[in-house]
Amino acid sequence: QVQLVEVGGGLVQPGGSLRLSCAASGFTFSNFAMSWVRQAPGEGLEWVSSINTDGSSTHYASSVKGRFTISRDNAKNMLYLQMNSLKLEDTAVYYCAKDIQTRGQGTQVNVSS
Repeated sequence: QVQLVEVGGGLVQPGGSLRLSCAASGFTFSNFAMSWVRQAPGEGLEWVSSINTDGSSTHYASSVKGRFTISRDNAKNMLYLQMNSLKLEDTAVYYCAKDIQTRGQGTQVNVSS
């Protein structure tokens, strides 16, 4: 079955960086566009970024554009999110998603001074 496992979250100060990773299995990873979404405390799911099948096209929410970079390694079935210049409002659980109904268990990112 499809499995998506995110790691890399943690506590970071404003202005800091984190790199999230997502290990995918149970499907042909290279055939699917992938996304990162997040859910802040008390809020709904927010789309963060997407990448096409070969990594040649990426898209970002305006709130993270210029600070976050999505990438993938199809040989390793891995999806990444490099997050720089983190802000307090980036605090959320981050999920990698194959589609709107399929995402991992999430990894917590806390940005706090």
